[in-house]
Amino acid sequence: MLGGPAAGYNAAVLDAVALRRPLLIAVAVVAALGLGAELWDAASDGAVVDAVAPVLSLSYEANLPTWFASCLLLACGLAAMAIAAAEPVGARWRRHWWAVAGVLTAASLDEVAELHEHLGGHLHTGGVLYFDWVIFAVAIVAALALAFLPFVRALPARTRRRLIVAGAVYLGGAVVMELPLGWWTDRAGSDNLGYALIDWVEETIELYGASLVLLALVDHRAATR
Repeated sequence: MLGGPAAGYNAAVLDAVALRRPLLIAVAVVAALGLGAELWDAASDGAVVDAVAPVLSLSYEANLPTWFASCLLLACGLAAMAIAAAEPVGARWRRHWWAVAGVLTAASLDEVAELHEHLGGHLHTGGVLYFDWVIFAVAIVAALALAFLPFVRALPARTRRRLIVAGAVYLGGAVVMELPLGWWTDRAGSDNLGYALIDWVEETIELYGASLVLLALVDHRAATR
């Protein structure tokens, strides 16, 4: 039977495979351009590099990498919305999918509006907790994890596994990497190559994690059509 479960699973795999290559290539290109801009900026000085670095660097805001990251997270939000809209009205987990879409859309907004920065500056911390907003971010993530635990457990094993890995990678960049970045900033400041390279690693991990989230959501949506 062409329309049986096996066909639906194959469609999901094909959809994920078709998206994976161009998506990861795009992430690699953005990351490579950002790294190149950082190294060029550290090695030379002049009007051209001063103009190019802020546009391509992953350490700057309101530039090409910021736009790409925001669009990537918005695509994740839209994918979650598509899953939520496809759920029958009254389905147990429909509201949870809408909530997932809301969280991802808020993350997209945060990329361009830097809302998380308003969480910082309230505590007198240093070292790895130099960026004190991380403390509040961990509390928020923990609360969300507890609230969504039953939902995550109810997901198909394939989707659950992929989303957990993707979320761990994304949070590893967005939150965990702020610890070594804070340690470095507390000791050497932020206007140096060391800061730029740590921040580049952080932002690249975030982009890769968001890509994995999108692939997992697209895979789930295709499998449940």
